[in-house]
Amino acid sequence: MSKMIIRLIVAFGILVLLAGCFKGEQSSKEVDPPQNAEAVNGEETADDEAANEEDAAAPPEEAEDTVSRELYLIDSNGMVASQMIELPIPETNQVAQQVIEYMVKGGPITPMLPNGFQAVLPEDTEVLGIDLQEDGTIVVDLSGEFSDYEAASELPILEAVTHTLTQFENVNKVKLRVDGVDLKEMPVNGTPINNGYTRAKGINLTNNDTLDYFNSSPVTMFYPVEQENNRYYVPVTQYVEMDDENDLTGVVNELVDGPGYQNHVVNVFSPEAALTADPVIEEGVVHLTFNEGILMDSEQNIISDEVMETMVRTLTQRPNIDAVNVQVENVDEVFNENGEPYSAPVSADIYTPSEEL
Repeated sequence: MSKMIIRLIVAFGILVLLAGCFKGEQSSKEVDPPQNAEAVNGEETADDEAANEEDAAAPPEEAEDTVSRELYLIDSNGMVASQMIELPIPETNQVAQQVIEYMVKGGPITPMLPNGFQAVLPEDTEVLGIDLQEDGTIVVDLSGEFSDYEAASELPILEAVTHTLTQFENVNKVKLRVDGVDLKEMPVNGTPINNGYTRAKGINLTNNDTLDYFNSSPVTMFYPVEQENNRYYVPVTQYVEMDDENDLTGVVNELVDGPGYQNHVVNVFSPEAALTADPVIEEGVVHLTFNEGILMDSEQNIISDEVMETMVRTLTQRPNIDAVNVQVENVDEVFNENGEPYSAPVSADIYTPSEEL
């Protein structure tokens, strides 16, 4: 073969190779759109993909910091009851003012209200000032709109404000002012306030015409209520016949017997439940010993969570009691509904944590 023929064959091969490379480059350009091209028919562009990757890498926006506060409101049965509401964290010295502002009808509490509940303070009421004194008295100065309520609402308003503010450990008494003037009595129905209102005055007070009031004392007990899938506890002040103010046996027996005339709340105790020994208080813990009637499940030795919470909420309202220890006669260990042992006394803090202002 001559050198000329060989050169022609080589040249032809090179041309074929170049044509193939050029065709491949054209195909690549047709498949890959320009970097700034817009999506067509819902397809993502390269810019979209990059943006999505950036969004995925970016940290999510943090929710506004909040804190749980116990606010006393009015339920659908007209009873004063507490609800735990998530409120924005205020300045340190504005906690008391904030909880009062969130008790005003038509105020910031409105979108947070649980089903069936309403705020207690008259619409447009403003907090003009808060003064916490060294003796634990908190003075709340309200605007004139505070006086615009029905007579039937007077006690619920007073009870709700008092119980909301005395949730704080360093507050034990509430005094009210309107436009800077001290109130000796409530402005509509004349309920006496004098030097301040305390929890000892009671809440959702029930009367019993057959009771010997001379030998009785007011005791606030807590009973569960279920309203539209919202389970909560209502405090009810009942007069209990007691040998003296430290007669815990009378208190526990009354609690087991149930709420009497109050038909809006539930008695969670079995009729067979009974104390088998007098309660004993040691270092802030009250020790209670029951028969097996206190158990919701005698095979698993389970005490109903509602029974335990009812006892703890009620008895820790008494002086010198911080926690409750429940034992059952002839039973080594008792459990909650999750199968966890009650290995230590139960305090009310697991239901409503306490703090200072």
